[in-house]
Amino acid sequence: MTDNQIEIRLRALEPDDLDRVYRWENDPELWPDGNTLAPLSRFQLNDYIRSYSADIYRDRQLRLMIELSDGTSVGLVDLFDFEPENSRISIGIYVDAAYRRKGIAFEAIDKIKRYCRERLSINMIWCIISHSNTPSLKLFKKHGFTVSGTLKSWLKYNGSFHDAYLLQNNDK
Repeated sequence: MTDNQIEIRLRALEPDDLDRVYRWENDPELWPDGNTLAPLSRFQLNDYIRSYSADIYRDRQLRLMIELSDGTSVGLVDLFDFEPENSRISIGIYVDAAYRRKGIAFEAIDKIKRYCRERLSINMIWCIISHSNTPSLKLFKKHGFTVSGTLKSWLKYNGSFHDAYLLQNNDK
């Protein structure tokens, strides 16, 4: 961690996270980046949190809360589309608007990259980012992700189709 970054930890979802996750998941401004089509109910999210196993080999996904050193939960990291046979996984990240531009997302990606390499023996971490999501593109590029392709008309929002970039990272 550098001097300008904030100390965080990644942890499993807890029942107390329900209200926060409900608010984040149901923000329609975020739906285009997450491929969400409809709101999620508290019941659905509560059921998800209660039944969540955190077994990435069984579920092929792992969702972790980003927490500050004072215990404040400020975001989520999602690992999904886990393919152990091909040693690759997809990543998504969300940081609450009130906590952006403080180095939190950078630190979370740093931690999750180490986890993927050291614990899961992952060769390739990848993500898809809208061409207009400049902050996320800069963030992932700072972590060594490179654009390996353009997905034409990949995302539909505001009534029209938009390109997205496929970014990959296989730092060793």
